[in-house]
Amino acid sequence: MPVITYLEAIQQGLREEMRRDAAVFLLGEDIGVYGGAFKVTKGLFDEFGAARVIDTPISEAAIIGASVGAAVRGLRPVAEMQFSDFITDGFNETVNIAATTYFRWHIPVPMVVRMPSGAGISGGPSHSRNPEVWFAHQPGLKIVCPATAYDAKGLLKSAIRDNNPVLYFEHKNLYRRIKDEVPEEEYLIPIGKAKISREGQDATIIAYGAAVHYAIDAANKISTDTGKSVEVIDLRSLVPLDVEAIITSVRKTGRVLITHEDNLTAGFGAEIAALISDNAFAYLDAPIKRVAAKDIPVPFAHALEQFTLPDSQRIETTLRELLIF
Repeated sequence: MPVITYLEAIQQGLREEMRRDAAVFLLGEDIGVYGGAFKVTKGLFDEFGAARVIDTPISEAAIIGASVGAAVRGLRPVAEMQFSDFITDGFNETVNIAATTYFRWHIPVPMVVRMPSGAGISGGPSHSRNPEVWFAHQPGLKIVCPATAYDAKGLLKSAIRDNNPVLYFEHKNLYRRIKDEVPEEEYLIPIGKAKISREGQDATIIAYGAAVHYAIDAANKISTDTGKSVEVIDLRSLVPLDVEAIITSVRKTGRVLITHEDNLTAGFGAEIAALISDNAFAYLDAPIKRVAAKDIPVPFAHALEQFTLPDSQRIETTLRELLIF
């Protein structure tokens, strides 16, 4: 089984779906001849041409608006936001139009918005956001956040085939850093199904996106140092959310830490904490803990950027406090 990067897995998913279904096309800024800001779409213009790999003006409102129009006419657009931060310029088209069209008209809107998100590349405050929680609040949108190359490809293929608008958060700092074995044969990852990345009995870490890797590192370190076994749940999808997987794990371990790269205040971890409190409070042996980014804009300087973000050490420190409570 070939080992490929997270970026290559996304590229493979796009290519396979475009070959499979002529209704699938791509649109975004510099995605054609240039191959995209991060080279995710490199080579696709040469294979599929300008009619299916469309370079757009610098207008996120136009990109998402055109995607909605194409989707309701039966096509399957995959729009790229060059950086997820820039979807603020297409916010109205996303939450007021894409998210509500099926509710209003009963017309499917099979579109995907690729969202290169996250920090760790010294992109500064307007190129480093994790804005998934803005859209988790809006009914009608599905949200996926793959952490591995295997899941990145399988979730993207499922998102393209879905008849609802899907926001696909691909973490920029994982593009070339994370590699997995990825099958060449066809496979899909179901949207809304979490996975256990690490089995454990003494505590649960719930994570998604880049934070999954920090969580696994911290769990491994705790296991080596203390002999305690820590379970790591990779949510993979935020909407729909695999509530059963969360509650089952928390009831088993009795201790839970939630981590994500988005800001702490009103981050998605707060929703998970409330969910656990409602459904598994009697099983908890310690308070629910959260580790997330500090509530400040992401700095440009690398050292300051790292200071704001969650990492394996912060998770490990919090986990030790949780285990001795």
